Amino acid sequence: MARPKISRVFLVVLDSAGVGSLPDAAAFGDEGADTLGHVAERRGGLDLPHLARLGLGNIVPLRGVPPASAPSASWGRMASLARGKDTLAGHWELMGVVLDEPFALFPGGFPPGLVDEFRNRTGVAGVLGNKAASGTEIIAELGAEHLRTGFPIVFTSADSVFQVAAHEDVIPPAELHEMCRRAREACDRWHIGRVIARPFVGRLGGFRRTANRRDFSMPPPGETVLDILEKSGRTVTGIGKIENIFAGRGVGRSRPSHDNVQGMRFLAEEIAAGGEGLTFANLVDFDMLFGHRNDVDGYAAALEAFDRGLGGLLPKFGRGDMLVLTADHGCDPAFPGTDHTREYVPLLVYGPALPATALGVRRTFADVGASILEVFGIKGDGPGKSFLAEVFSASS
Repeated sequence: MARPKISRVFLVVLDSAGVGSLPDAAAFGDEGADTLGHVAERRGGLDLPHLARLGLGNIVPLRGVPPASAPSASWGRMASLARGKDTLAGHWELMGVVLDEPFALFPGGFPPGLVDEFRNRTGVAGVLGNKAASGTEIIAELGAEHLRTGFPIVFTSADSVFQVAAHEDVIPPAELHEMCRRAREACDRWHIGRVIARPFVGRLGGFRRTANRRDFSMPPPGETVLDILEKSGRTVTGIGKIENIFAGRGVGRSRPSHDNVQGMRFLAEEIAAGGEGLTFANLVDFDMLFGHRNDVDGYAAALEAFDRGLGGLLPKFGRGDMLVLTADHGCDPAFPGTDHTREYVPLLVYGPALPATALGVRRTFADVGASILEVFGIKGDGPGKSFLAEVFSASS
């Protein structure tokens, strides 16, 4: 039987939706982490009927998500080869670039040399903070002093990030974004993964961050699948923070989204638009709003909301479409701390014309990128192994 022609791939990353500790998790302080498993257990079960039909419960045991007797998608899980457990490492590995040196972390704050270089490049007279902190908490702590002095608030987190927060009435978003572009130049040699602009508004006691956040990432250290697709003339559309994660490389069209709801709406629009190529979406709420804030109930509600949205999307896919659902790392809200967690990620591969089969445990996230290249008839030499032959062998 001839393989159906796949002309469109929709790759959707449920940011942080890990499915259990990797064998090396102890080296990262994450032994026992299990994002989806713990959320399901603490919640007393999850209501995810559409993900269940695809085969999520066939990947790992999940309370409330039974294994499907005949899954409609191919299913498996993927390990990571990258020496990191953050957004950049996970997304880059999906696209065939494995991070072999972890990004730098600064739990005690940034060194004076980096702060001085930031001040020199941006012209600011001083900075506030310079420590590891929660973004909302440090704004509450230093917001009044920022309003009085005009100094930006500089801070980091458990991730490799150089974050700059400012009230929009003191440093307008466009000015803050330019400040962060200049900080990006300084952070490259310190091997810091992302510079993040964190604008906020409001009054003392009621500060709140706005949707004018902007990420400035270190460029991937090698050629990604996105670069290869762009060179071959394929269309690549990024939804959410994809363009920022890849420093703009290989993304021909970007649709930044404020939350999962908007990201899902953009996905629906891309499905309806027709055409060919790759649509690559990141749905960040799971990680940003719930994983890092140890909010189990919020994480569970976000998963169930995604499942309801997925139920509306699945009938819209055509015979030439392939949907890949996965994650980039874990962020177990029931695990001690607020950091990302070193976990396997789920793999679900669906298409109306695609058979379904077990894909086992994949050695690397890069198998996704290798499979996308094969879909478009492009030979790759990256670390991943395409799973398409396994998918199609199920129909033979």
